[in-house]
Amino acid sequence: MSLIQVLDESTINQIAAGEVVERPSAVVKELIENAVDAGATAITAEIKEGGLSFIRITDNGCGIAKEDVPLAFLRHATSKIRSAQDLLSVTSLGFRGEALSSISAVAQVELITKTPTALNGFRYIIEGGEEKTFEEIGSPAGTTIIVRNIFYNTPARRKFLKSAMTEANYISDLMERLIVSHPNVAFKFIANNQVKLQSSGNNSTRDILYSIYGRDISRELLPVELDTEDVKVTGFIGKPTITRGNRNFENYFINGRYIKSNIITKAIEEAYKPFLMQHKYPFTSIYFEIDPSHIDVNVHPQKLEIRLNNGEAIYQLTYNLIRNALLGKEMIPKVALTPQPEEKKPVTAGMPEPFEQNRRNSLAYHYPDRKEGAYTPHKVAEKPTDYITATKPLINPASPLSEALAGAGKGAFDNHRTMQEAYGSTPGNMAAPASGADKNGSGAPAGSHQSFGEYKEAHKEEYKSGDGANNKLEPLQQPMDVGSEKAEQLKLFSEETTQENAPFLSEQAAREHRIIGQVFSTYWLVEYKKELYIIDQHAAHEKVLYEKLMRASREKTFSSQQLLPPIVLSLTLKEQEILHKHEAVLSSIGYEFEHFGGKEYSVRAVPADLFSISEKELLLEFIDALGDEATGGSLASVSILERAASLSCKAAVKANHAFSFEEATALINELLTLENPYHCPHGRPVIVSMSQYELERKFKRIL
Repeated sequence: MSLIQVLDESTINQIAAGEVVERPSAVVKELIENAVDAGATAITAEIKEGGLSFIRITDNGCGIAKEDVPLAFLRHATSKIRSAQDLLSVTSLGFRGEALSSISAVAQVELITKTPTALNGFRYIIEGGEEKTFEEIGSPAGTTIIVRNIFYNTPARRKFLKSAMTEANYISDLMERLIVSHPNVAFKFIANNQVKLQSSGNNSTRDILYSIYGRDISRELLPVELDTEDVKVTGFIGKPTITRGNRNFENYFINGRYIKSNIITKAIEEAYKPFLMQHKYPFTSIYFEIDPSHIDVNVHPQKLEIRLNNGEAIYQLTYNLIRNALLGKEMIPKVALTPQPEEKKPVTAGMPEPFEQNRRNSLAYHYPDRKEGAYTPHKVAEKPTDYITATKPLINPASPLSEALAGAGKGAFDNHRTMQEAYGSTPGNMAAPASGADKNGSGAPAGSHQSFGEYKEAHKEEYKSGDGANNKLEPLQQPMDVGSEKAEQLKLFSEETTQENAPFLSEQAAREHRIIGQVFSTYWLVEYKKELYIIDQHAAHEKVLYEKLMRASREKTFSSQQLLPPIVLSLTLKEQEILHKHEAVLSSIGYEFEHFGGKEYSVRAVPADLFSISEKELLLEFIDALGDEATGGSLASVSILERAASLSCKAAVKANHAFSFEEATALINELLTLENPYHCPHGRPVIVSMSQYELERKFKRIL
């Protein structure tokens, strides 16, 4: 008996169906594209259970004649082309003649159709490739196709499908792109008996984008338009303020077909590159009209990929079009003229609740001469100090660092924005001394600098009062293996921790630190024994914030910060599904939100330990990461924590910001509490050192 056999027709169809029908969304795509090719101006798509059990596509197109109905379900039967020559100039969305035969091979399909000139319609049922019913019925002009129980006869394929919610999300994404790609067609999308999407078909792209993506995105769009001999381009691109952590918003269409092209994607991202941060992607909705003879869509059965015979020209055209649109518009972000009440968070003890502070601030604004009920913050330190109201503190008021800094306003440098928020610093290079003597920020006479031990002795009473500086820290007993030559250069470790050879970042060594000063408004110089240590204030503060965030995530100690007024977000259908699916996880880290109606969601509280990071930006980052299948959609995964830590970099003290000796001392004390204070989250060193020997060699004291 021969080992090679010809497969039966049913098996052949099921194998071929795997190329076309990958999941329910592929069925919806093929059927809607057929409806568009049939000239439909109104299309309704309805699904149940993510399309696993029920899909119905109804259109008002030209319908199918009686004699063509059975032929439509045969392999490679199509009305779009007649010969291979026609493939060189395909204008229809479908042309391969595989969709209906592939779908009917793995599902139970019912077709109801009627042409405008026919008196009656026809009903055709086919299951697993076998015809069951073909009868005449009354029906309106157009076509309705119902697909039930996809992969019912191929359980091996069905078990690889995702959950009903996930499959519904795929279909929602598809419907959004189909609606945007055909603004002249009125679409309606129904899922589980609820209308999810609907368009008017008025051929207005801006109206479509508003209905799909909401107000926040639609008002930040820039039109693009170009008409050449070979290519016509229209559409909208988003301003650099509209970004996402993935490419879901990079949409472009060629001759009405949503496609993916490395050439066009590269052109878009290169044009946006000078305007966006790394790992951020823009919003685009661009329509290309290209001569069909210049493209090849017969690359893959799903028709998501195409070949361009003038790819370089398309790249340059797209790049220049987007770049010129961005450069031609002033990209200065618009901000509120008055500060948001919820952002005023003074670093004080005994603060009122946010809503109470908001009320008092409002009274003070409207009645500046009114003294009754005015709120005067209590100082943490015993000495009276100037106080500047902070907005969105960089450092949590409950942290040791903020406690140590609360009384440091006298000697603080001006940090313009975020520094005075976090540290309560006063304007100017150095604040005026409280008394007649000329003193620096640490209380020492001008021209001299105290060591940490001297400072502690001078403020003995404050330490006894329990300001947080009396906290005991365990010394480093074992050297940390960081596997780098820089760690050896720093000499931060020793075999035995004693007063004589204590590491630089240890409680014993802290008593002998002598802070020399700040250079370039970025680096702090600290003398310890025969070493000069140079600390990058941004990297150090970033590391402190990073460790605090990671510790809170491990110990699940996130607290919420109420927002007045709440933030209102406009979310897509997919983002809404992700938000509801992971509501418990987001709530556990401090978010509180509720449905505000339509696509709008009200965010009433955010994690309190995220400092000055944009609440809206971070929540969208979380939603994007949770929706990324590559990360498993888990907030507990390292990727999402690293993403949040990367955003916390924005909250850290930046370079070229001066601040006081007390603040530098408090920052070093915070480093003492970290497990690995020697590198920032991005791997850059926090501290480097130079020995006395090296300095003397530079000055030729030692040859």
